[in-house]
Amino acid sequence: ASDYLNETPAHPARGFTGSEQVRRNWTEIFGGVPDLRARVLRWAVDGDTIWGEWEMVGTRRDGHPHLMRGVIVFGVDDGRAKWSRFYLEPVDDSPVGVEPTVHAQVGAR
Repeated sequence: ASDYLNETPAHPARGFTGSEQVRRNWTEIFGGVPDLRARVLRWAVDGDTIWGEWEMVGTRRDGHPHLMRGVIVFGVDDGRAKWSRFYLEPVDDSPVGVEPTVHAQVGAR
């Protein structure tokens, strides 16, 4: 839909309106990760809202792995997505555990 609204609460500047941007995004994604596979791991429906836990995996053209996981919440009207809230992020497979991560987020005491 031309009035489709995408919000990315963790990255507010990445939100957009319109199906043309959706088309450009998927063109870029499939151009960079031609073997992309997406799975919905879990989902729930509440009226016209669909919550899904997603995993997207593939190999980028430069040979590096592509792996994203997270939640996407869709608002549906007449069988079409009217809006979404993206919480999908690249997987960080660094060995840094929870304590240093929390410390880095909140700063030193």
